[in-house]
Amino acid sequence: MSKRTVYDYYGDKRRLLLGVVENAGETAVSTLRELAEKHLPDAIALEAHGGLHRAVSAFAAELGGFLATSTNYAAAIKLISENESLLPELEDHPLDRAHADVLAERFAHFATAGLLDLDDPGLAAEHFHALTTLRVLNEPARRRTDTERVRQIMTDGADAFLRAYGRQPE
Repeated sequence: MSKRTVYDYYGDKRRLLLGVVENAGETAVSTLRELAEKHLPDAIALEAHGGLHRAVSAFAAELGGFLATSTNYAAAIKLISENESLLPELEDHPLDRAHADVLAERFAHFATAGLLDLDDPGLAAEHFHALTTLRVLNEPARRRTDTERVRQIMTDGADAFLRAYGRQPE
């Protein structure tokens, strides 16, 4: 595809950047949904497969593997950080909340089932994200590609999340 064809389709550099970031974001949210469905099914299925702690840890570990190995995700993060001023549309973009919405829905289900102790599933999802994904993104670039280190950060974050929100015995 020629440069002219790309610009005919997108119009200008800003819209091209936005298209690339949106595409990568949609792929990341799709992966997050798939992993949530795989590792965080309904409460009854969780108990049959080793409980909430095991499921959340496995979810975090596999999500960490995606973060460490996805070149599209890494490129999108770099594009966003280098071109934030060119992309004001990202400020309140629906993809900005999509990851939290996926987790909030699961966490609300687990709270209703008595597996988590939380009042605000959205806030709990943001805390999970901060303890895991954002912690990985704050690592130096060379460490973000170390799959084992990323998985360790993710599972440590999942453990911290469960200590904060896990249902305590009465």
